Formats: sequence, C-alpha cells, structure tokens
Amino acid sequence: MKFVHLSDLHLGKRVNGFSMMEDQEYILAEILKVIDTEQPDGVLIAGDLYDRPVPPAEAVRLWDDFLWQLSERKLQVFVISGNHDSAERVAFGNRLMNKSGVHLAPVYDGQVAPVTLQDEWGPVHVFMLPFVKPALVRACFPEEEIHSYTDAVQAAVTHMELQPGERKLLVTHQFVTGAERSDSEEVSIGGTDNVDAAVFDGFDYVALGHIHRPQNMKEGRIRYCGTPLKYSFSEASHEKSVTVVELGASPVDSEAGYAAVQVRAVPLRPKRDLVELRGSYEEVTLKSFYENTSWQEDYVHIILTDEEDIPEGAARLRTIYHNLMKLSYDNRRTQGGFSVIEAPDEREQSPVELFGDFYEKQNNQKMSEAQQAFVETLMKQVWEDEP
Repeated sequence: MKFVHLSDLHLGKRVNGFSMMEDQEYILAEILKVIDTEQPDGVLIAGDLYDRPVPPAEAVRLWDDFLWQLSERKLQVFVISGNHDSAERVAFGNRLMNKSGVHLAPVYDGQVAPVTLQDEWGPVHVFMLPFVKPALVRACFPEEEIHSYTDAVQAAVTHMELQPGERKLLVTHQFVTGAERSDSEEVSIGGTDNVDAAVFDGFDYVALGHIHRPQNMKEGRIRYCGTPLKYSFSEASHEKSVTVVELGASPVDSEAGYAAVQVRAVPLRPKRDLVELRGSYEEVTLKSFYENTSWQEDYVHIILTDEEDIPEGAARLRTIYHNLMKLSYDNRRTQGGFSVIEAPDEREQSPVELFGDFYEKQNNQKMSEAQQAFVETLMKQVWEDEP
C-alpha cells in the first residue's frame, strides 16, 4: 500500500516580512503533480497546516481548495493538527468529511480509533494522533503518572487498540529525541518537548510532522518528511521534498514483526528559492555574479564582507535582487563580538580621543581619518553653539 507523506505546510506564513502565499499555492500544485504521478492509496498530512491558530482568510481558502482537489482524486486523506494549529478548527466537519475519504483527526479526548484500509495483504490500520501536551493527556487519564511529553504520548499509544500481527501506521506531530531542528521551528527550553522514539515501537511506520528537515529515524520506519518550502535561511541548503511510503506484507521480520517499508523522497522545486549570497558589494553587484541564476527573483540573504557599511545598501541591492529579505555584514567589526566598555584611564584625553576609544571598542576597528575629521568638526560646532 502506497502513501504520500507531507507535513508543516504553514499556510499563511510570512518570512522576514514577506508573504509566502503565492509560493505556497505554487508548491501545493507541484505536490498534486507528484500525487498524480505516484498514484498513492492515501495522503498523510502530519500537522501544522497553518502557521497560527487563527489563520488569515486566504490561507483557509488555499487549504480548502487543496483538500477539495485531493478528494476529487478519490484518495484516502488523513489530516491531524500540529502545535501551530487550532485542533478544534482543523477537526471541524470531520464526521461529514469521513464519507468522502477525508479523515480529520478530532480533538484528542483519550480515544483514537483507526481508519482501516485493505490491500492484497490484508488490513492497514491508520491511527491519527494530533499534537498533544502532557496536561491534555493527563486530563484524559487522571489516574496515570503523566509528567513528560514521552509519558503523554506513551499513554496515548497504550490506550490505542493495536491489532497484533496486522500492519499499523501512525500520523502524529511531536519532537522525537535526536531529530535535527531548524531556526523556523518553535523550540521548548531545555528540550522539554522531547519524545522517546521507543514509544512508537508498535507501529510499522510513523509519519511525523514538526521538524522542517527531512530525516529518518529507526531505519526509516519513523520519518519526518520536512516542509515543502524553506521557511528560514538555516534551511537554505535543505533539499525539500515529499515522502513516498510503501508498506509491503507483514510481518517480514520474525523478531520485530514489522512490515516491509520502502521510503523515498520526491524532490520539490519552489517558485522562488531561499538562498544566501556572500561577497563584497562590488562582487555581488557584478552581472557575472548573478547572471544565469534565479537569484534576482529568489528570496535572498546577502552577507557583505565590506569593512564599511554601504550607504542605503539594502535599497541599492534590491534594484538587482528584487526579493532581498535580509542584509548583514561579516567583517572585522561583526566578528569581534561584544567588547566590554571600561572607564577611561587616568591619563588626560581629549573628547575626540575618548570618542575614538569608544568607537574602537564598539566596532573592533579604529575610526578612519575621514570619520575622525567629521567628529572633530561636529564637536566644534556643538561647543560653539553652547551659551
């Protein structure tokens, strides 16, 4: 049985002030092309449909259209809420949609009933567990000791009716210990949201959402498919994709009892990429630097290596790089880190010398002759104006 696994659409997201709606609409159309090519039996969407609990209207319309197009393909679609979603809003109409093959996970109430599919090797039970916190699970099972996220997910799994000897698949949205994060994800202080992978030992495949970088755990039996788009420059080197999962007969391993699982990634190409470019202002404005690339329309972070800031640098660079998101500098001043500003020594110093010492501490370099001359002129003007 074949599934396409996606997650973390984050519809309605803005990155560095730029709306990603047009890019998201484009990538959802690309995902539909993958689905048409792969012809899966089902689609698993593992949470964070939206970027915030109350999404903008255009994000809701985009999700509605995508869900309708999936239903038109007569697929079984499994959707859960993530930590960015409102579980109540995502679950709305789930009992009506079940009849069309679109299964929306209800708000967690201590019970998770599977949806059972059939192929030539028998049943496949699909369980949907939305993002849960310990307090929510503890309220469902007050007699149990539930303190950590691992305790919470373990309790939720323990109360599922897992049929022995039959294939089982879980769609959930949690941070599994050992996964590699990105800057665009919410991080809990001290790793308090960690879930031990051992709690998922009863499943043949676990379709995870929450982490933005595609990665396997437990030899691919537990997998994050990652985001379909890059949402921070820490993801600039990531290869975005959707995951295709094929479940074979069960069991193939007499000791573990797991079904055969084949996992592969199908690359996605965005309308506009997120890229980081580095060099001096003169270098990055040379036509030979950016010609034969898509950089002029991509979302760009430019790191200038010039020692002096370029006046109106961002505005000037946007005449070439139309979607410049971020401009920063990497030079002696920025590499110096923070300096401790100490009181001046006891020797007599002129105001200009004192200011020069302060400037050097702040910027990790001395003032230029032009800067020193400007400060001297400015101080004279200030003193002359004093009564």
